[in-house]
Amino acid sequence: MTDSKPLLLTAGEPAGIGPELCLSLASRDDLPQFVVVSDAELLRARAHSLGVDVTISEVGRDAIGDRNAMRNELLVASFPFPVEVPAGAPDTANAQVLLEGLGYAVEACRAGRCRGLVTGPVHKGVINDAGLSFTGHTEFLAQASGTPLPVMLLVADDLRVALATTHLPLKDVPAAITGDRLRVVIDIMLTDLRKRFGIPAPDIVVCGLNPHAGEGGHLGDEDAAVIAPIVEEFAAVGENVRGPLPADTAFTAASGTKDAVLAMYHDQGLPVLKYAGFGESVNVTLGLPIVRTSVDHGTALDIAGKGEADPGSLIAALRMADELAR
Repeated sequence: MTDSKPLLLTAGEPAGIGPELCLSLASRDDLPQFVVVSDAELLRARAHSLGVDVTISEVGRDAIGDRNAMRNELLVASFPFPVEVPAGAPDTANAQVLLEGLGYAVEACRAGRCRGLVTGPVHKGVINDAGLSFTGHTEFLAQASGTPLPVMLLVADDLRVALATTHLPLKDVPAAITGDRLRVVIDIMLTDLRKRFGIPAPDIVVCGLNPHAGEGGHLGDEDAAVIAPIVEEFAAVGENVRGPLPADTAFTAASGTKDAVLAMYHDQGLPVLKYAGFGESVNVTLGLPIVRTSVDHGTALDIAGKGEADPGSLIAALRMADELAR
């Protein structure tokens, strides 16, 4: 591990696989320096139940960069949960502390005490059942950092897929696809592909909303009336933005080489991305004042505590956060 400022890694839902994924990283020496944000006692208990040889060392929340972890050691900025939970059995009583830890991580990043944030999986249902409004990490981080419109980007090798809308019911998507929104989303994509990913002239393919990108208005008019004019705006100033293309074409070789695809809604873009790289892909939030990456999977309550969870996506998320923060 390096001796630079650390990344922060939130372990996520305490009853899920996040804690054991964090534990699995302690024996590695090929990862950037990181500090886990979770309950230190929970991590000790999960390590004991799984037979993982790891030392859990608590560090002060304002002293997260004071020292590096040794091999088989996790440094933890501890946020004790009020209710002890077994793996696979979440409790809504822990939701508030979970969000407090996430808020702390955002503040620490903005204050420059760490280099970026990597988030483990949380359970949206458990948080909302606790009476706390929560639609996802992306939206929470945007609000906590004062970001008007974040952009979700998932990365699997050379495939990058951004979303124009995120966690919306499908029936609400058409109304959310406005010219103003698309203009901001594409501008953020161009900016961060240049700044974070080092791509000097990003090439972006924009998906249509409707089948066949509207089929000349026969299958909906949003593609021609809303999406196409925004694409033309960017093309007119020399940006490599193309579309709207039918989604079943945009992801294929027929659309040519591209640096990113902009999908109009969650389940238009993410099935393709996850089919291409599930377990190794990374969720990146563009448009934030901090670096944030995340795993590509959920809490997996059904296998939590069994030692079966694959850390591949978490490892990829740590490495990508390290690269983006340079």
